[in-house]
Amino acid sequence: MGGRVCENAITLIKRSKTLTHLLQLHSLFLKTSLDHHPFFISQLLLSASAISLPFATTFFHSLPTLPPLFAWNTLIRAFASIPNPHYSFSLFRLLQTSTLNPDCFTYPFLLKACARSSCLPLGRTLHSLTFKTGFCSDPYVGNALLNMYADCHAVRSARKVFEEMTVKDVVTWSSMIAAYVASNSPLDAFRVFHQMGQTNEKPNSVTLVSLLSACTKMLDVRAGQSIHSYLIMSHMDMDVALGTALFDMYAKCGKINEAVVVFNSMDGKNLQSFTVMMSVLANHGRHKDVISLFNHMEDMGLQPDSLAFAVILSACSHAGLVCEGRRYFDRMVRMYGIKPSVEHYGCMVDLLGRSGLIEEAYDIIKGMPMEPNGVILRSFLAACRNHGWIPSLDTDLLSKLESELGANYVLTANVFSTFASWKDANNIRLAMKQKGLEKIPGCSWVEV
Repeated sequence: MGGRVCENAITLIKRSKTLTHLLQLHSLFLKTSLDHHPFFISQLLLSASAISLPFATTFFHSLPTLPPLFAWNTLIRAFASIPNPHYSFSLFRLLQTSTLNPDCFTYPFLLKACARSSCLPLGRTLHSLTFKTGFCSDPYVGNALLNMYADCHAVRSARKVFEEMTVKDVVTWSSMIAAYVASNSPLDAFRVFHQMGQTNEKPNSVTLVSLLSACTKMLDVRAGQSIHSYLIMSHMDMDVALGTALFDMYAKCGKINEAVVVFNSMDGKNLQSFTVMMSVLANHGRHKDVISLFNHMEDMGLQPDSLAFAVILSACSHAGLVCEGRRYFDRMVRMYGIKPSVEHYGCMVDLLGRSGLIEEAYDIIKGMPMEPNGVILRSFLAACRNHGWIPSLDTDLLSKLESELGANYVLTANVFSTFASWKDANNIRLAMKQKGLEKIPGCSWVEV
């Protein structure tokens, strides 16, 4: 094998960007017998798994020799990262029938696949295998086990793995804290953080993001302020994820001005941070600020996505900005090519209904490419009742309301009552009584 051929092959692998390039490389491998060389097999498979998984799989299974373990791990990892990761398990079973043995990288990739597919039984089986093969004491495998149990909502098993780990790094502590936050146990998350401090392990931004999420769940602004103080005192860089979690905590705890200060001080704001901030401002009734921020985001060159448009349309709805709402909806479709979802249609129906444009709202409902959900129909019926006018409703439309919610019966009966259709209103209330349904009264929380 010539050195020039090897250099060219490595250069071509690094420059590969499309499936056409991969097919040409495959042809080169066959002509020069590079498909027998473990290093080049691994490098091509590494590049192919990021470009075309079907090609990577075909190339892997067409090799004339047994692929090296690195190649197996590369393909297992690639399939573990997609929404349907089950082929990772098939590859693992095939690996077990070969002369190769899984290593400390194989198991974490498989455990990630278990977490992604919420396959807890298989995760427990892999846990047993790590004991038998002696990998359970490896920190990388231990962290993967902890995360797998946490993602499968088995927080007790995650805690058991955590306690059995002899070597705990910042990833281990952060994973256990995140597991408790995800299981709605914020106090346990802070207990683990206190234990972490006793071991002199320094938290990183991932740790603090989880703790700020715990503060948000508890609406404990004092704990959040303590974390903010720690950030300042330790001179820790505030990345986008940490800054977003911090201003979101302040906003959810009612400290909107502090949230705005944190947001304005952030560097490298991305689409997610802008969208969260717009949602925060909308929830506090600052709808004009939402529009201003949306326009600023576009001026920065960030392209809004479906969620960002849902936020801006909702803000227009609550502020009664009909012309602006129509303009943003049209811009979303025509300029950005985003297909409206049921949430976008719901915002437009709510916007038009609040403004008394009942007929236009009804036209949107009839023109939706999908079935209107209960939220849209309730919003529309409430608008009809509030504005004292209703078009000729299809009985089909009313039948789409959830029949198990008592609030829907009350709302429909009130609409009929508004138009003096007492017989229909009484029939609705009688049907509600026969089914034993009740309207759950609203309630509010007040912190003293």
